Amino acid sequence: MAMTADGGAEPAATTTSRGRPAFLELFFDLVYVFALISLVKTLAENLTWTGFAEVLVLLLAFTLVWAITTWAADSLDLSRPLVQVQLIAVAAASLLLAAAAPEAYDGRGLLFALTYLTIHLGSSGYYLLFDRKAPEPRRSGRIVFWYAIAAVGWVSGGLADGPTRLALWVAAVTVEYTAASLGWPVPRFGRSQPQEWRLIGERVAERYRQFVIIALGAALFVTGTMYSMHDHTAGRAMALVVMFTGVVLMWRIYIYRAGELLTEAIARSTNPSLLTQSAAVTHLIMVAGIAGMAVTAHLVVVRPFGATPASWATVILGGPALFLIGRGVLDYTVFARISRSRLVGLALLGAVASVATRLPPVGVALLAVAVLLLIAAANLVSTRRHARSPRPPAHG
Repeated sequence: MAMTADGGAEPAATTTSRGRPAFLELFFDLVYVFALISLVKTLAENLTWTGFAEVLVLLLAFTLVWAITTWAADSLDLSRPLVQVQLIAVAAASLLLAAAAPEAYDGRGLLFALTYLTIHLGSSGYYLLFDRKAPEPRRSGRIVFWYAIAAVGWVSGGLADGPTRLALWVAAVTVEYTAASLGWPVPRFGRSQPQEWRLIGERVAERYRQFVIIALGAALFVTGTMYSMHDHTAGRAMALVVMFTGVVLMWRIYIYRAGELLTEAIARSTNPSLLTQSAAVTHLIMVAGIAGMAVTAHLVVVRPFGATPASWATVILGGPALFLIGRGVLDYTVFARISRSRLVGLALLGAVASVATRLPPVGVALLAVAVLLLIAAANLVSTRRHARSPRPPAHG
């Protein structure tokens, strides 16, 4: 089921695989809008350091499914019924995974773990059984090897309770990401090289942009839903406007201009496959920041005034901070430099943090959005004065 294996005899057989993503991939993304909303609600109801850690593990799990599916699609012919059935199956399993996520640390831990492993391991068996033309079988073998190891942690965690479950799942997801960063090395098979994935810059860059759109859409959904579920007061209307403005500014800061020029940066890179994979990390950080904005909306739109607990201040300011960190790394990915406005923005958010608990929640959110507005304005002025073209860092 997850596209950890290869499923097309001709890696770039269709125009959809060479250029823009296929419609089926956009349909697949709808499941991840629901998944992100589920995680936002889960964190909003448990704003503790343990809650942060639990949701982070789940976010990393969902992201790895989405990322490997996206990377593997470049070696697939998505017009083939065999591949379409498999991708729809991944979507169905991901929907079950998202439905189980809110209670993953309660009564549905084993369901979550088994569904997650089925998504990752099922694809390899599917193509080995039904598609003898699948290329790069060693790549699939490497991934299966490492997920078999990670399965010990996932299943053991699903059977355990409380902190033990979290600890085992942290170990499992750490194994997965470490293995992925090293190319899933296996004795005798070696490690996977970025070139094996045959990543197409234009298509994958567009998929990354859609990953950000998933997060922005989830944030808007949460904002509107929280407003509609409660009495329409002036304070909640103010919070609605503040949160909507924050989401719009995150979109603007992302796309202008590194997000817009990512495709060209990949084309100019000395190692485009490696740059494409490393860009996934920057987008994960930004999506986590946007999710923080969605959690803020879940809290602030409901109760805009009153005391701001430290946990609320952490998420209200931490979301934009994470987003700016990811956006700064994306600057480096595209331009081999980090814009000073990102660093200034982080400093300003730190200054707001020092007084956040003395302000009402909507006041803290308003100041965070003001910082984003300053950065968006600085981006516009800087670009008009100094037009920049992509200049990705050299990769060995």
